[in-house]
Amino acid sequence: MDPTPDLAAQVGATFERLARLVRHLGQPSDLSLVAVATLSTLDRLGPHRLTALAAREGVTQPAMTQLVGRLADAGLVGRAADPGDGRVVLVHITDEGRRMLAERRARRAERVADLLRALDLAERASLMAALPALDALVELASGAERPATQAGRAERGHPVTPPA
Repeated sequence: MDPTPDLAAQVGATFERLARLVRHLGQPSDLSLVAVATLSTLDRLGPHRLTALAAREGVTQPAMTQLVGRLADAGLVGRAADPGDGRVVLVHITDEGRRMLAERRARRAERVADLLRALDLAERASLMAALPALDALVELASGAERPATQAGRAERGHPVTPPA
């Protein structure tokens, strides 16, 4: 019997609870989760065309246009002509946007650390062991062609289990 449907249901339910947790861990701000995700994408992957950002974040192009306008007004993103095609505008994160993300991430890390302290050592070890698989799932869900390699996991600071 294939355990995948049961595992998928359990993982899906846990993801829903994690999404709620992420919303509650966030500091009250004027930024939506899509705005923060957009800034994170720009920080992690560099400048993007507006249409590519919209597709990546799962929103319409007009919605992304409005969001980028608000983020630009707040000084969190900038726009510049694509050096390869001057007709194309690329959206990039500003230093202020990076600073805001760093502060937000630090606050979230403090809150998560408080929660982790409530777990026993075995629970923390189980959570640590699951991180590479969770990273691989996130990469697959975000359109990656294949799961994270062990080298990629090591680059992100996750423990790598040597092949047997």
